[in-house]
Amino acid sequence: MQSQLLAEFLGTAALLCAVIGSGIMAERLSAGNMAVALLANTLATVFALYVLIEVLGPLSGAHFNPLVTLVLWSKISLAHDGRAQTAILFIAFQLLGAMAGAWAAHAMFDLSVLQVSSKLRGGWSAAGGFSGWGQWLAEAVATGGLILVVLRAPPHKAPALVACYIGAAYWFTASTSFANPAAVLGRMLTDSFSGIAPASAPGFVMAETVGAAAGVLFSRWLGEPQATADLAA
Repeated sequence: MQSQLLAEFLGTAALLCAVIGSGIMAERLSAGNMAVALLANTLATVFALYVLIEVLGPLSGAHFNPLVTLVLWSKISLAHDGRAQTAILFIAFQLLGAMAGAWAAHAMFDLSVLQVSSKLRGGWSAAGGFSGWGQWLAEAVATGGLILVVLRAPPHKAPALVACYIGAAYWFTASTSFANPAAVLGRMLTDSFSGIAPASAPGFVMAETVGAAAGVLFSRWLGEPQATADLAA
């Protein structure tokens, strides 16, 4: 169990460090060209995610995402001992890892370690009321697709398929595909290219949760899914 929790912590930390760090570097080098910055951010995320799943997957399943953990736990609990404690610990270490990854990225770039994002991505504002429905829909779509890939990917192809899907979703969704409540937390703690303001975070997490449920339903309608990780190990 200790090695699994450490793998989830390190994997989530490294993933958020890659997302945020590459965003900082891309913003500095792109001379204001947002398309170039997003492309660089995407490539770094895809490569890091693939490597992390390959390296840490044999230990913990490489969830790095509370919704992935909950979906796989609920699948297992229908037929076996659900081990809710394991799922809770996985999620706790993912959230801690997301925070550590954001702080590590700031430290590497000589920025203030403790930050809070000011980058609104929908939510409530006194001037405009509620906004961001398109980004919330995008997060639901991105997360639903991710869960569908996680549940149906052949185990030996899961690292590449998950990484490729996230890379594609960076570009075909209006939200740039957070698809992960732990990522929302980590990115809420950085006032950089990849950040999200606290006011926008609840909408993203709710949309991701709805999307995850939709992904499970679609997978069931398609037939028996194949889980790529085992919380019962």
